[in-house]
This record gives sequence, structure tokens and C-alpha cells, in this order.
Amino acid sequence: MTTTITSRRGPARGSGNGTGRGSGRGTGPAPDRKNWGSTALAILFLAIMLFPVYWMVNASLQPNGTTLETSWLPLKPDFTGYATAISEQGGNLGTSLVISLGSVALSLAIAAPAAYALAYFKVRGAGIVLFAILISQMIPGIVVANALYTAYNDLGLLNSIPGLILADSAHGIPFAILIIRAFMNGMPASVIEAARVDGAGHIRAFWSIVLPLSRNSLITAGLFTFLFAWSDFLFALTLTTTEAVRPVTLGIFQYIGAYVNDWSSVMATAVLASIPAIILLVAAQKYIAAGTTGGAVK
Repeated sequence: MTTTITSRRGPARGSGNGTGRGSGRGTGPAPDRKNWGSTALAILFLAIMLFPVYWMVNASLQPNGTTLETSWLPLKPDFTGYATAISEQGGNLGTSLVISLGSVALSLAIAAPAAYALAYFKVRGAGIVLFAILISQMIPGIVVANALYTAYNDLGLLNSIPGLILADSAHGIPFAILIIRAFMNGMPASVIEAARVDGAGHIRAFWSIVLPLSRNSLITAGLFTFLFAWSDFLFALTLTTTEAVRPVTLGIFQYIGAYVNDWSSVMATAVLASIPAIILLVAAQKYIAAGTTGGAVK
């Protein structure tokens, strides 16, 4: 009799405690409130960060006037500012595009072979080379710009598109080497060895095997180089002294002084200058995520 009563009470207590407490803890409203709070906070931060972009677009669609007189919504959009920006800053946009694309081509042409050599060849002093690359990223841009001005003055590269391409590429090559090398280190060495066994040389293996597999890192490095060259202001201000070559960043800077009472044209120019960067970031988003994390796991 005692044994029977004990066996009946045991399951009753266990099932009561397990079911009651488990169901009470698992279905409470606390996790939902926490998720809603995190979502609301994220939306608030996103709105704060995107408000300058919205205000730039809003001011570009207003009639001519100062930003202090701008309404919160473009109820009567006016595209006069865009017409003025295209007619007067269109050439500067084209100059920036040529400089940026040239910087990407030159940076990848140098960074990809260098990254391949550092990743697969047993180069003596490779660690010192990588440390020097990191140090080069810490040098202030104004120091590099002043040094380049003296050299460019002797070489006749001031006020030239090739000079700005070289300057922007010099800033983008170290970062591109680090990104591409990290990705190549994560690639299986057996792929390169198989190509070598089949008779491919280092150049053939690099061109036919390594480069296609490193597409994500190449796109990532090229995109960051493009964005730096497109938004560069320091080199453009230091290495150009005439209006013969004027990137859009320098054009906006000098545009403000001439059109300080017509902010719609200034903001319209800023909107047009932002479009290529936005398009590239949206189009290459998946490649950037894969390229930056490709060398994390070997």
C-alpha cells in the first residue's frame, strides 16, 4: 500500500512542477517586450543617422533660398537646383568617375599579385612587409599629400588626372592587399597544388584559379578603393591648383562660396555625388560580406 501511494505522488509532483513552471516561464510576455524595445531603439538610431540624408534631398527639392527657410516636406518640389548642378558640376562628376575607376584598376593590378605572393610564397621578411603595410595606413593623409606635392611638382604631375589616380591608389593599395591576402589564406592549398601538378605555372594558376575564386575579395577591395577616391578631398585640394582638373568634392567646396544663398543647387550636387556610392554599396552588398569574412575561417 505504501509503495503504491508513493509511486502515485511522485509523478504527480514531478509533472505538476515541470509543467507549471515550464509553461509559465516559456510563454511569458517579457521576451516580446524586449524585442519590441530593441527594434524601437534600432529604428530611432537609424532615423537619426539617415536624417541628414533626408534633409539633403529635401533641401535640394526646395525653391532657391537658404536652408533656414526650408520646410520639413517638399510639398512643391522644384528641380531647378538639379538643372544648375548638372550644367555646372557635370564635368566635375565625370572627372571624379574617371579618377575613381582608374584608382580601382591600378590598385587591384598591384594589390592582387602582391597578396598572392604574400599568401602562397615563402617570402623572407613577409611579416615585416605586412607590418609596414599596417603602419602605412596610420600615416596622416596631410603628410602624404605634402610629400606628394613636392614630388609631383618636380615630375609635372600637378593638376593632372594620372597624378590624382596615383595618389588615391597609394592610399587604397595597402588596404586592398590586406583584404585580398586574408581571403587567399582561407583558400584550400590543394587547389593551387592540383593546378601545379597539371602543369600550370604560378602566373597561370594565379590568373585562372586564384583570381576567379577571389572574386568577393577583389570586389570588396575595389569598392572601398572607389569610395575613397570618389570622396577624396585632401589630395584633390593639395595636388590641384587650377580649374583644369577638379573632382566633384573640390567642386562642391568651391561651389558653396559662390552659391551660399542658393542651397538647393549645392544640395542637389551633393545628392548627385552620392548616387554612385549608394548604387555600388547596394549592388555589391553580398560580395562585401563574403569578402570581408572570407579569411576568418581557414
